[in-house]
Amino acid sequence: MIKRLLIVGGGTAGWITAGYLARTLGAQNPDGIRITLVESSDIGILGVGEGTFPSIRTTLKRIGLDETSLIRECSASFKQGAKFVHWRHAPGGSNGAPDHYLHAFQVSQEPSGLDLLPYWLLGVAGNVNWDEVNTPQKRVADACRAPKLISHSDYVGPLGYAYHFDAVKLAKFVRTQAIASGIHHIVDTVEAVNLTEDGSIGSLSTREHGVLSADLFVDCTGFRAQLIGAALGVPYKSCRPVLFCDTALAMQVPYQRPNTPIASYTISTAHEAGWTWDIGLDTRRGIGYVYSSAHTDDAHAEQVLRDYVGPAGEGLAARKIGFNAGFREINWKKNCIAIGLSSGFFEPLEATGIMFTELAAVTLSNLFPWGGDLEIAARQFNERMRRRYERALDFIKLHYCLTQRRDSSFWRDNADPASITDSLQELLARWRYRPPGSIDIDPNVDIFPDTSWQYVLYGMGYRTDMRPRAGVLKYYDEAREAFAEIGRQADFACRTLPTNRELLAAAQTRRFGTTQ
Repeated sequence: MIKRLLIVGGGTAGWITAGYLARTLGAQNPDGIRITLVESSDIGILGVGEGTFPSIRTTLKRIGLDETSLIRECSASFKQGAKFVHWRHAPGGSNGAPDHYLHAFQVSQEPSGLDLLPYWLLGVAGNVNWDEVNTPQKRVADACRAPKLISHSDYVGPLGYAYHFDAVKLAKFVRTQAIASGIHHIVDTVEAVNLTEDGSIGSLSTREHGVLSADLFVDCTGFRAQLIGAALGVPYKSCRPVLFCDTALAMQVPYQRPNTPIASYTISTAHEAGWTWDIGLDTRRGIGYVYSSAHTDDAHAEQVLRDYVGPAGEGLAARKIGFNAGFREINWKKNCIAIGLSSGFFEPLEATGIMFTELAAVTLSNLFPWGGDLEIAARQFNERMRRRYERALDFIKLHYCLTQRRDSSFWRDNADPASITDSLQELLARWRYRPPGSIDIDPNVDIFPDTSWQYVLYGMGYRTDMRPRAGVLKYYDEAREAFAEIGRQADFACRTLPTNRELLAAAQTRRFGTTQ
């Protein structure tokens, strides 16, 4: 029977995994699983990814964390989506039209349940982008408004949302709760992974605590992949032929004024060889440039970053991080499971890094081999995670391949059909005459819903030809009224919701769910 689990590595992946498994596997129960996490004081937390997807609310709640403390302890702010600027056209190339769109976290607010997308595609809403007419969220987020009121309960609000936060602070915050939930914490450096005759991990040799044994090991050692890669030799599948970015330069930039509005979304701005992220926290912005070293050099990339940041970046150092976009097709081998960066990583776009950690922790909890049936659980875990990576790869590539930019080799190469997977080309072919829908989504493997595909697809200018169906659609008047109603909802939301900064300030003195 499996009774002892050892997680190697802290950081966001290690502690989210530990916190989740502690609550779901009964770490405080004498009959539950004994979970130990060992992390080295010599190895720092990468701590760059500061964005999340709405699934994080369910995860944090399951771990036992309250939203008010999250805001106070992690420099958190509210994120309602990701805004993409200049991805479709080069600057100045859109003939004066807006060249940005929002991948919003909110679906349509149409109360009757009428599917508005076919009517928008047929021009019923006029020459207005899909993200602006499908939900009030874009106008709310553009105004730097929050998605909820302080009177709303923890993790509940009228608009879908996630968070931006300081990743180092989040790891410490989750660590405190995980230890309270029964995690045994060891600070030490793993110097050797000791294998048994059948190739399983038998134990770990540490610098201060000697030999640590367990029945099951979780590798959260990041890009080093000390267990799954270095010790067990599981190969890493590079996705560089599809995703070209392999380097990031990151900066932490203070606000120029204490009352500077905090953006309510991640701002992703495309440049000649990559894109910048711009994330607003309570006292600073996290800004970085993700680029392809095959399409630019480091010196020019840093200049692009500094030009974007402007005077606020003077005197600030840029931290360089290299990565290889890809994943392991086998994440569970013998008695070792890879979670986090040791499992795979594409790039910071759409915050898939933390999301994959959440998914892996939930999947491991559901498939946990209580009776020792490791091979059966491993087969299902590996198949599920592999398909999730493949689908997420297509979703990330969708942001790039539909570009109309031809101003640099980076964008020309991204639009080249040779860089687009067969599976994504199949999806684009499906959507020539019908929009993405639930029929295209498998909830067991798709980490993004059909609405996410719609926001990106149509934000990038793809046009599904609905003319063959136009004659059978009969709710044109109802659709016009629904679009008008969503506009009225946006007016009301902008009047009644506080700004992002105002809600964060309220959470410093009041708890969510209180009226005074």
